[in-house]
Amino acid sequence: MKLNMIFLIGLAAGMAGCTEKEQATPEQADEMPPAVSAVESEAIPAPTEDWRASKFLDHMHAHAEHLDDLNYALDDGDFDGAMTPAYWLSRHETVGGLPADLQPFLVRMREAARAVEETKDLAAARAAAGRIGKECQSCHTAAGVGNE
Repeated sequence: MKLNMIFLIGLAAGMAGCTEKEQATPEQADEMPPAVSAVESEAIPAPTEDWRASKFLDHMHAHAEHLDDLNYALDDGDFDGAMTPAYWLSRHETVGGLPADLQPFLVRMREAARAVEETKDLAAARAAAGRIGKECQSCHTAAGVGNE
């Protein structure tokens, strides 16, 4: 008998929770502050035509971080650990705005990253990773960007 009563109370409570809630009146809705998403609350720089804008530089710094991760893994002899940053460097989504004369550096960097992925030899992977770094440095030189 007690089990039936608990079941019925639980059923009634569940059904009450599923009923339609009372809608806020327009006056109540006006009093509530507007919801602000996390993206809207952050300061977002205005779009710019300068290819050296913050979004682009952040993307290039991500290249450097992945190259560091790749080299650290190869230095540790962790061939499997090198595959994730190599994959990112070879296939990640790019940001727009890189001048046409700098595009070949990006293409060659991606080719070297794919070479890391495709080899099964640690020495060959290290050589390909070295080519990635050389392409980065060559691009910086061509763009007139200092290496800080």
